[in-house]
Amino acid sequence: MRLPIVVLMVLGLTATAAPAQTAAPAVPTTKVLAISHSTGKVITPEQRAQIMPHEVHDTVNAYLDGKIDQWYFQTDGKGVVFIVNASTTEEAKAILEKLPLGQAGLMAFDYIPLGPLNPLRIINNLVR
Repeated sequence: MRLPIVVLMVLGLTATAAPAQTAAPAVPTTKVLAISHSTGKVITPEQRAQIMPHEVHDTVNAYLDGKIDQWYFQTDGKGVVFIVNASTTEEAKAILEKLPLGQAGLMAFDYIPLGPLNPLRIINNLVR
């Protein structure tokens, strides 16, 4: 998708806007990107065989309950990535740390709050 030049210009201007301009409203967090990583704790194949069915079951339930919006596997094999329906990173942590791998101390996450693309407010105001 190609963006019109005016959109690109506005997006560029917002990145270098002068401090004297009125600050844009705060962007609400509407999703949290959670990128998993191993904690380094080693488990046996037998332990893995015991925990993984519960991990999958509980993750599917979190998805079906609307807590997890999307989930992916990192193609480098390092774990999973979730887009969590949460308004804070603490809320996302509470959801994901209840999963069996988190409870066992086998998986941790880096959390990144996400929200609407705030520069679109400027473009939206231009078309009024």
